Amino acid sequence: MHSYRFLGAIGLAILLTVPVFGVDASTQDLYRSTCQGCHGANGKASAIGRKLGAKDFLDPEVQKVSKPDLAKIITDGKAKMPPYKGKLTDDQIKALVKYIRDLK
Repeated sequence: MHSYRFLGAIGLAILLTVPVFGVDASTQDLYRSTCQGCHGANGKASAIGRKLGAKDFLDPEVQKVSKPDLAKIITDGKAKMPPYKGKLTDDQIKALVKYIRDLK
């Protein structure tokens, strides 16, 4: 019985360290710190985000937005969303676009 608990603990530890959606942990952290407050942990806009007009990343209309257009929105901002130009690198923005796409 004890060995099963040990194996279960190891499995849980592995699960918690494997990045979600095949995205590295730094991109997950970046999403949490820059996007999650308004767009929610799962891409569905949070209550505060909805009040501010944040988009639900799972919405089919949002999913139709091209990757370059998503990158432009992150870079330049849109409506009440602040711009991240100069705050994030191009590689970080590309990683966020991939992360947003993988949420579907």
